[in-house]
Amino acid sequence: MEYLNKIVNSQEYELSYLAENMEMIVYSVVSFFLPIVIGHPQIVVGIIVNAMLITAALNLKGYKLLPVILAPALGALSAGLLFGKFTVFLLYLIPFIWIGNAILVFAFKWLKLRLKKNYVLTLVVGSTAKSLFLFGAAFLLFKLGIIPVMFLTAMGVVQLTTALGGGIAAYGFQAAKRKLA
Repeated sequence: MEYLNKIVNSQEYELSYLAENMEMIVYSVVSFFLPIVIGHPQIVVGIIVNAMLITAALNLKGYKLLPVILAPALGALSAGLLFGKFTVFLLYLIPFIWIGNAILVFAFKWLKLRLKKNYVLTLVVGSTAKSLFLFGAAFLLFKLGIIPVMFLTAMGVVQLTTALGGGIAAYGFQAAKRKLA
C-alpha cells in the first residue's frame, strides 16, 4: 500500500498547495467543458483532454487526479453532441472511460515518475493500454448487443490516436511550464 501511495503522490516537480489546486481546477474545467463547447471533431477534443490527463498525472497528487479523470466523460455525456443520437450509448461506456483515463494517468505516474522511464516509452505504453482496454470493453458491449458497432472505432483507433497526440501536446506544455517554474 505504501508503494501505491508513493506512486499516486509523485510529481515531476514540486508545486505549491495553491498552484496544485489551481491546476486541478483548470484541468478539470477544461476537460469537462471542452466536449460541450467544441464538441467536434472528436480528434481535437480527445487530444486536448488527453493532454490534460497526462499533464495532471505529472503535476497532481492523490485525490486531486479524480476530477480530471472523471470530468471528460461527464462533459461528453452532458454535451450530447459527440455521438449525436448515439450519446445514450455513451452512458454504458462511462465507467470504462473512467478506468481508461486512470490507466493512462497511472501509466505516467508509475512508468515516468516512479520508474523514471523514457517519456516516449511511457506515452506509447500508456496510450496503448488505455486504447486496448477501451476497445476491449466496447467490443464486449457490442457483442452483448448493448452498443452499436460505431463505438468500436471511437474506443479503439481514435482513443490511441488522441492519447498519443495528447501526449505530444502535454510534452510541449509541460516543458514550457518547467521553464516558468
